[in-house]
Amino acid sequence: MKALFIKKLATISIVLAWSIPALHAADGYPPFSWDTVPTYAHMANRSDDFTSEQLDFLAEHFDFITIEKGQATRKHGSMDKGFAIAAKGIKQRNPNAKVLFYLNSTIKIGGYEANERFPIDGELKSTEGERLTIFGSIPFFDLTQPEVRTWWEDTAHAAVRDLGADGIFIDAINKMNNANRRRVLTPQKIDALNTGILSMLKQTREKIGSSKLMIQNGVPQKADDPAAALLAVNDGAMDEHFVSSTKVNKEQLAADMEAFQKQAKAGKVMVCKTWPGFDWRDKELMGQPRAERSQLARERITFALACFLVVAEPYSYFCYTWGYQGDDTGTFEWYPELDKPLGPPKGDAQRIGWQYTREFAHAAVFVDIETGEARIDWK
Repeated sequence: MKALFIKKLATISIVLAWSIPALHAADGYPPFSWDTVPTYAHMANRSDDFTSEQLDFLAEHFDFITIEKGQATRKHGSMDKGFAIAAKGIKQRNPNAKVLFYLNSTIKIGGYEANERFPIDGELKSTEGERLTIFGSIPFFDLTQPEVRTWWEDTAHAAVRDLGADGIFIDAINKMNNANRRRVLTPQKIDALNTGILSMLKQTREKIGSSKLMIQNGVPQKADDPAAALLAVNDGAMDEHFVSSTKVNKEQLAADMEAFQKQAKAGKVMVCKTWPGFDWRDKELMGQPRAERSQLARERITFALACFLVVAEPYSYFCYTWGYQGDDTGTFEWYPELDKPLGPPKGDAQRIGWQYTREFAHAAVFVDIETGEARIDWK
């Protein structure tokens, strides 16, 4: 009861800090325990439904899961059908699991039944009147239009009402602030788009209710970051490149760690997405036997896990994979460290220069984000 009071008090504090009223899904948060490392899964299989064995694995190892875009669309013709089958299969095996439905907040990805009802002329155009696209052909939403926002809100509502979703994973929240968009849109249009997405998420919260999760992809670094206003409405965030698949930049990682922990301490549900030094775009490595990728991931997990443990708070979750689609992107790998007794932290991490240490009931963590050295001494 005391822990719940503290978490609710922290949530109230962050709302006041951003001066935006919000309802939060405290009673709908995923299960959390310090017994072992708290974990999160984020994946899909475009070709087919998850197998029975895969559903068993997901249900056994994760209480918090996002089904990525495209789930079984090649089999069923829509993400909606694929998601509903996957969510039902997971929850039959693990009734406590929270399963999120993926929705991009910025671009119109194919595979959704709702796309058939997308408003005419709802796509974003440049100042010259040209249709804007990304990845060659995918159009942007014009979120300055109320009809487009309502369409998105209703799509999210249908996912929790009809498909068994426990909430929404909201991707691409900051795409409108990209330099590429600033070259083809006026500052006034970009401001209106940012206002539009904030209004849309507030209305989505009203429609889906306070007990459903809303998790954004993106952690604000500053109070004036547009992501900060959105996070005041949403229940939490994922830092998708916490320890990136590229070479570690110690300054950036330190800033990410600070931003992550600030939100975690405020009571937000936080996902630390880490990478083993490669990802699905590494064609040479992906062409090698799967055992080689698995071995590399096993050798490199300590640094990623140590960085997470330094900043973890209640309702913080660890994700360690090399992609999101298919069975060979790391979700179905498992690591001995994730089964070891952890126990609650004895306090915050201590920092000297680029080195961090933190004590848990059953583990002592050390990481140097300048040299890449890391140790976890399990007790």
